[in-house]
Amino acid sequence: MEMQAPVSPPSLSLHPHWFLPNTTATRHTLSLSTQQKYATPSPPLPLHAKRTYFAYNTSNEARLIDLYFKHGKVDLVRQVFDEIPEPDVDAWCAMITGFAHNGLPREALEYTRMMVKERIKLNLVVMIVILNVVGDACAPKLGREVHGLVVKIRFFHEELQILSALIDMYWKCGDFGSASRVLYSVMERNDGCWTGLMSGRLELAMRSVIGLKRFRPGVAAIASLLPICAQLKALKQGKEIHAYALKRWFLPHVSIVSPLMVLYSKCGLIEYSMRLFDGMEWRNVILWTAMIDSFVENGLTYEALGVIRSMQLTEHRPDTVTMARMLHVCSQLKNVKLGKEIHGQVLKRGFASVHYVAAELINMYGICEVVDKAKLVFSAVPVKGSMTWSALIRAYGYKEWYQDAIDLFDNMIANGFSPNRFTFEAVLSICDRAGFVEDAFRIFDLMSRYKIEATEEHCTIMIRLLTRYGKLDEAQRFVEMSSFL
Repeated sequence: MEMQAPVSPPSLSLHPHWFLPNTTATRHTLSLSTQQKYATPSPPLPLHAKRTYFAYNTSNEARLIDLYFKHGKVDLVRQVFDEIPEPDVDAWCAMITGFAHNGLPREALEYTRMMVKERIKLNLVVMIVILNVVGDACAPKLGREVHGLVVKIRFFHEELQILSALIDMYWKCGDFGSASRVLYSVMERNDGCWTGLMSGRLELAMRSVIGLKRFRPGVAAIASLLPICAQLKALKQGKEIHAYALKRWFLPHVSIVSPLMVLYSKCGLIEYSMRLFDGMEWRNVILWTAMIDSFVENGLTYEALGVIRSMQLTEHRPDTVTMARMLHVCSQLKNVKLGKEIHGQVLKRGFASVHYVAAELINMYGICEVVDKAKLVFSAVPVKGSMTWSALIRAYGYKEWYQDAIDLFDNMIANGFSPNRFTFEAVLSICDRAGFVEDAFRIFDLMSRYKIEATEEHCTIMIRLLTRYGKLDEAQRFVEMSSFL
């Protein structure tokens, strides 16, 4: 028997059992109900009414849940959801979003936990909704559980929107360390993606935190923002944060002064960094290292050397990071005598096995063309990684042992070590200097095996090499490739 939908708005029922089996009519009625708000909807039928004429359509149920939430019928929403035999992801999303929008964060979290427990297959929209709900409810424990799901699903872990929502969630929960770790994990995979994400986070933070629209940030929040400003060279925002820190009597505080020094040095204001450093009555290794970095950043290597000498006269002993910075200064000055002195300190402190310290040692000896020493340092590293292999390849290049450098690269791969983008940059540069065109092609093609995307620097090296040897057609291909990077 064919039935007609009622035409009088005041008599429109909001109960799910009222709907007819005609899908088109159902969707039309839902849309009509959503668009119009009636002061007194007709009483719903009892929940035990039969569903003889209604075949379940989960998308309709989700829309019905959304409709009930819009009319504030929270009790009916629960009953409708409970009667769905197997709620799909849309129904769960409708429940979580509805509770969140109706100012019921506890209920939203309750259904989020239930959804996670039921192992419902999540989609992009639902995951972002859940992260927003967790952040608004300030539930870091549940947030970490959801983060675990993100890590397990590779597609989510590569989505910028998900990563942005994760950072927002941790920020709202006050877990700035976890937020920073998510940011830096993005930076390791994609510098451009990281910069875009950082710009958005900085803009949000400056508007909602420094603007004091939501809460008054403490030292930890300020300290987490300053490295972002430094990376983006956001001087204006950095100065605003500096002013806020002064106003709140957060200075002098090492965790704020140190990133402020780095920020000003990256923006070319080395005198500001010096003023901050000189204004600290008590200095630790972090501040000494920041001052060395500030001079190196601005090409003032002799001034950096002076800071190193001054630090050696204090009771402070350099840590692994400071040692690496000192060795970098020695490399730039080609001061092998001081480099050997620092090498002695590295051995005395047991830092020789730290990969980035060993890499700087190898690099220093390579630049100073003491390759035998570089090989000894490399051999002494118990667990070798791409950083130490790359450093020795560069050392061979400095000595113009070009074929040995290519053989070393092949040996690295043969021994099961994975090169990174810096390794490829080093070995392609050696091919360029040596004129190894065929090797350059072979090595460039290897990048795809290790899932490394070619950078503009890689393409520039290939263009320079191929142009010099008259292979213009091949060079044009790399020119076109670099235009998309």
